[in-house]
Amino acid sequence: MTPNHHQPLSGNAMSRRTIILKKGKEESLQRFHPWIFSGAIQRMDEGIEEGDVVDVLTAAGEWIAAGHYQIGSIAVRVLTFKQEAIDTAFFAARLQSALAMRERIGIAGNPQNDTYRLVHGEGDNLPGLVIDCYGRTAVMQAHSVGMHCCRMMVCEALIQVMGHRIDNIFYKSETTLPFKAGLGQENGFLYGGIDDNRAIENGLAFHVDWLKGQKTGFFVDQRDNRLLLEQYAKDKQVLNMFCYTGGFSVYAMRGGAHLVHSVDSSAKAIDLTNRNVAMNFPGDNRHQAFCDDAFRFLDAHDDLYDLIILDPPAFAKHRAALHNALKGYTRLNVKGLERIRKGGILFTFSCSQVVSKENFRNAVFTAAAQAGRNVRILHQLHQPADHPINIYHPEGEYLKGLVLYVE
Repeated sequence: MTPNHHQPLSGNAMSRRTIILKKGKEESLQRFHPWIFSGAIQRMDEGIEEGDVVDVLTAAGEWIAAGHYQIGSIAVRVLTFKQEAIDTAFFAARLQSALAMRERIGIAGNPQNDTYRLVHGEGDNLPGLVIDCYGRTAVMQAHSVGMHCCRMMVCEALIQVMGHRIDNIFYKSETTLPFKAGLGQENGFLYGGIDDNRAIENGLAFHVDWLKGQKTGFFVDQRDNRLLLEQYAKDKQVLNMFCYTGGFSVYAMRGGAHLVHSVDSSAKAIDLTNRNVAMNFPGDNRHQAFCDDAFRFLDAHDDLYDLIILDPPAFAKHRAALHNALKGYTRLNVKGLERIRKGGILFTFSCSQVVSKENFRNAVFTAAAQAGRNVRILHQLHQPADHPINIYHPEGEYLKGLVLYVE
C-alpha cells in the first residue's frame, strides 16, 4: 500500500499553504475547538487539495492553527495550535501521550484485557484517526482524507511507540473515507500480516473480524457496560438484540444467566456470536442464536425475558436524520418495554453522535409512556475511559445508555 499523492508536507510548518479566516472567526480556535467550518473561511491559497496540511491565519494575518483541509462543512480538522512540522515525530509524540494515559488508568498493559482503543480522534488530539488494539494487532482507521494521506507516517510512529506490544498493523478505512474523494482505498496490512484475530477482554476471548466487520471489528466502547450487565445476569433469561459479535451474550453467560438468546439480522454476525460463545463456553446449551429482524423477533417473544439488551447500530449518521432516528429509538424501546417481564432490567443504547443525551432520554421516556410501564433509571451509561472526550470538543461524546428497572 503506497502513500497517496496528496502526502502532506513535513519540515517547516510555514512552507505550507494558508487559509485566512473571516474577522472574528478565530474565537472558537482561541477556545481550542479542533474544527473550522467552511463558512468561517475568508479566502485560501490556490492549489490546496483535500488532505493537505494547511496553516490557518486570522483576518489580521496572525498564525493560529494548522490542520488537515477537507471538502465539506468541516473544512479543517485542527492538528496543532503550535507552529510545528506534521511529521513522524509529531505523530509519535501524540501516540506516546495516548498510550501513557491508557497505561496510567490501567487499560493498556493488562494481561486480562488486551483489547482497547489507543487513539480516539479528537479525544486524543488526532482528529480523523482511530486506532484499536486487539492482542498483537493494531487496527488503524482514517475518517478523513488527511489522515489517510498520513497513514504511513502514523504507521511508522505506531511501530516506534508500541514496540514489542504489536506485531501487525491493519489499515481499515475502505468504508470510512469520503466517497467523493475517489481514493480507491482497500483494506490491508501496513505492517506484519499474521491473521490471529483472537483478543482478550476482561478475561473473555473473542474473535475480532477486522477484515469485514463493523467499525474496526469489535465494539470496544461497550467493555465497561458489558461488565455491568454481567453483574445483573445471574439466573436471568437474557435477550441480546443486535448481538453482532455476541459480546453481551458471553458476559451474561459468565454472569450465570439461565438462558441467553442472541439476535441479529446478519448471518455473519450470528456465526461470529456462536464462535465466540463456543470459544468461552464449549458445549454450553444455555445459548441460542437467531438470524432475524429485531421487531419481528420481539413481536414473537412476549414475557419470556427478564434482561434485555437493545444496542442497535447508529440510527442517525448526520443531523438531517435526527428526527427519524428518534422515532426509531422510541419504536424500538416501546417493543422492548412491552415484551420484558415484570421486574425486568433493560439495557438500551444509542451510538449516534448527533443524538444528544437529552434526545435519547426523551425518546426512552416517550417509549415508557407508550408502553404503559412504570420505569426507573438504575444507571446512565457512556463511553469508557479509552474513548476520552476532549474538554474543548464536547461533540466527542457519542455513546449514551440507560439501565432501566421495569415494573
